[in-house]
Amino acid sequence: MFPRCLLGGIWLLVLLISGCNARKWDYEPLAISGTSSDVKLIKIEPKIERLGRGEFAVSGRIEWNFETTNETMVEAFVYRSQTGEESDYKGLPWTIPKQTLYEHMDTFYKDVSMKNFKHCSNFPQFTEKFQPPLPKKIYVGDKCMIDGDGLPDIIPPGYYKVIVKGFGPNQPTWGGTGIFKITTKIF
Repeated sequence: MFPRCLLGGIWLLVLLISGCNARKWDYEPLAISGTSSDVKLIKIEPKIERLGRGEFAVSGRIEWNFETTNETMVEAFVYRSQTGEESDYKGLPWTIPKQTLYEHMDTFYKDVSMKNFKHCSNFPQFTEKFQPPLPKKIYVGDKCMIDGDGLPDIIPPGYYKVIVKGFGPNQPTWGGTGIFKITTKIF
């Protein structure tokens, strides 16, 4: 009897330790869109792909045809809703404050976006500091699944809306909106 309890206790301890650093949530992308004030300078075409039962990915294409400068700005806002109703969304402190694109590349992009999209896209990769400008090219993401690297381990269940905006003097205004359903991961 004792060895069986000991084995069960060790197994439980292993499960707890292995789950301590793991993401405790799953997501389902519900909607994603891109906007641009001038599609000749930047065209954003995201889409959701269903890979299988309960498995989704985001693919897309960004045609980046303008010179970025120290005045190219980005910001992002995150909202949460318990019901998914538009009037129910409330702002969260998980924002990216207005900052230059280059500051963004060296912080949030490097710490979160680059880690989550490196395996499925040709988005810029770097180890030290981003070297401006952002190259003019077509960026493609193919069946990207966010593993949560750099994001909180625990996120309350609900509906989340993420809005990203980019702008600058004599530059197009561009951005994207994503709506995701977050659920608690059982194991």
